Amino acid sequence: MVPAIAPVIAPRALAPGLLALGLFAATLPGPAAAASGPKLTVPPGFAIDVFADKVGSVRFMAIDPAGTLLVSEPSAGRVLALPDKNGNGKADSVQTVVTGLDQPHGLAFHDGALYIAETSRVQRLAYDPATMKATQPALLARLPSGGGHWTRTVVFGPDGRMYVSVGSSCNVCRESDKRRAAILRFNADGSGEQLFSTGLRNAVGLAIHPGTGALWATVNERDWRGDDLPPDYVTEVREGSVHGWPDCVTVRGRPQADTSFAKGAACDKVAPPSVEIQAHSAPIGLTFYTGTQFPEEYRGSLFVAYRGSWNRTLPTGYKIVRIRFRDGQPAGSPLVEDFATGWLEGTSAWGRPVDLVVGRDGALYLSDQGGGRIYRITYRP
Repeated sequence: MVPAIAPVIAPRALAPGLLALGLFAATLPGPAAAASGPKLTVPPGFAIDVFADKVGSVRFMAIDPAGTLLVSEPSAGRVLALPDKNGNGKADSVQTVVTGLDQPHGLAFHDGALYIAETSRVQRLAYDPATMKATQPALLARLPSGGGHWTRTVVFGPDGRMYVSVGSSCNVCRESDKRRAAILRFNADGSGEQLFSTGLRNAVGLAIHPGTGALWATVNERDWRGDDLPPDYVTEVREGSVHGWPDCVTVRGRPQADTSFAKGAACDKVAPPSVEIQAHSAPIGLTFYTGTQFPEEYRGSLFVAYRGSWNRTLPTGYKIVRIRFRDGQPAGSPLVEDFATGWLEGTSAWGRPVDLVVGRDGALYLSDQGGGRIYRITYRP
């Protein structure tokens, strides 16, 4: 592993209500520590550079039909565009695509239109790649809101249908709305709402496998069960699959009752996670590498952003990992390996990695919510 850059993220004031939204919970280092700055590391041959700085409390991203990077900023209620017209690997400017939204999070393009998953709804907007403006909003679906886990994420499957994740309203509880802790499926126009999968406490990130067309998700499991239990996970999500929350947890591949909540619960029909990861890592965004810039061994791999812990004795997460895939399933050794690290130094975090997307240039773009930055990861042999 070799250091690529050494940016400095100094402590900064948090916007009103930011903590209430759960948008930043890391402990920032003091001025003395800020003088040295974090040293981000990536594997030999790779480089990580700042694509855009001081962007705001950024979250999820998408690539528009012209190849421009878009990113949501939930706390400001807007979506931003970061064009790089001269192709020098740096954003030329920060353009406002649309504002006045209700905590926008997930972004997706389908048939040229921009779909935005907000905390209470999904909207479709007409989008002009030339002006980078979104207009004519059309309400497609109302979503349950309030309580905990405010993020909503949207992707389109190869079937042309829209998949939307909705987190639970609590840590562990009985939901009154069956659409919470679930993934919903709609037609592209918002009609035909169905429960696609249930028992997913907080499936923040969604991605489609480029070969199989299967839906994959990152899942943040329950808190207050100890530093190392239960594991967070990344998993394939199938139609009708049940993933256990709130009654069951899966540890080392074995679904079992959460005895602190539902002692004696039947867990034999729970789908075990595809990949278990360290509890409280908070896996958020994920993307399959579909470019050709990275070496052959990285193509088809799944990259996952760990936003990092908030209630663990020793912090964990705050990094990007790579999960090896073969024939549409996780496989290889090591199965999960660190890819980009350095945001966590001891008990202080310099940023919160949240989402990943592959650009038209084959670079891997990363949003850092805590640092207000977009990074660009490239391979330079």
